[in-house]
Amino acid sequence: MRQMIMLLAAMLFVGCSSEENKVMAQTMTQKLSITIGGVTKTATMVNNAATQELVTRLEQAPVTVTLNSSGGFEIWGALGFSLPTSNEQVNAKPGDIVLYNGSNICMFYGENSWSYTRLGHIDGLSKSELRSFLHAGESNISVTLSLSNATGICQVRANVTTSKAYTLQGTLAQAGVKGIVIQSGKKIVK
Repeated sequence: MRQMIMLLAAMLFVGCSSEENKVMAQTMTQKLSITIGGVTKTATMVNNAATQELVTRLEQAPVTVTLNSSGGFEIWGALGFSLPTSNEQVNAKPGDIVLYNGSNICMFYGENSWSYTRLGHIDGLSKSELRSFLHAGESNISVTLSLSNATGICQVRANVTTSKAYTLQGTLAQAGVKGIVIQSGKKIVK
């Protein structure tokens, strides 16, 4: 039992000890709208320098590109401008959107592994729905990228003005409790 309590305490301490304990969830970015053949779908973008620059461009005006099927797993083509890269080995899955060579966008309806900069993922479509939406196997596909009116969570912050203390058992510490408590992400001995 004592080992279990110590394990729980360690997990609470590690889980709550982030820098300044302010951001409690990963920052999410605005939704990307993708329109092909009059049909619009949304994509959840990752938060990196490439997507931040893309959002800045799309705030000024939508971008229309011509994409072509390639390799039986993607549509891709030139954006007409470059974005910052943070390439990593990516095992792309259906629905993934990546940046290739800094100026080409790829949207996957199949799978591929290569060094890409992640941009996001098309929301809620099955593999067959993706093939249909992305016009798999076709050429000269007109794709318009724009910003969706829907946005994701920007930030979640801890409420530091009403910081409560918790016991190692995870219950709210009552006034006058003795022992180790977790408060504002720190271990405190009372």
